[in-house]
Amino acid sequence: MSSFDQFVIARALHIIAVVLWIGGVAFVTTVLIPSLRTLDNDENRLQLFERLEGRFALQAKVTTVLTGLSGLWMLDYLNAWSRYLDPQFWWLHLMTAIWFIFTLVLFVLEPLFLHKLFHRLAKQDSAVAFQRIQTMHIILLSLSLLAIAAAMAGSHGITF
Repeated sequence: MSSFDQFVIARALHIIAVVLWIGGVAFVTTVLIPSLRTLDNDENRLQLFERLEGRFALQAKVTTVLTGLSGLWMLDYLNAWSRYLDPQFWWLHLMTAIWFIFTLVLFVLEPLFLHKLFHRLAKQDSAVAFQRIQTMHIILLSLSLLAIAAAMAGSHGITF
């Protein structure tokens, strides 16, 4: 298999991983959390959220790792590290920042304290806790969609 074939495979894996990862974030943000916010029973809301979101967390972990590894491989293959120094590739910075934030949250912050913090806030005031988590998801989803759109345009030579 040629190195170009490997690049095509890495790019396909990268795109598939991003679709599964950010598509899942979109589902959690636009469907799951708003649906849970309509439930009357705070305890059921929290339990259902933890059960469903916990299942997505595994998918998110796998796809963020795959996204990071394939992205690094493509940067190396293209010898494109210098693009981080070129302002026209601002979208590369945004993609990397989004990846870093999600990876930090999934692998470090959430296991260390975010899960416990959200659980405690949800026990105190479920409505406020779910509003806060939805707001954070909306911000991260919006930045993610901007990164996807800009990366698609930028990778095809369109500059902003």
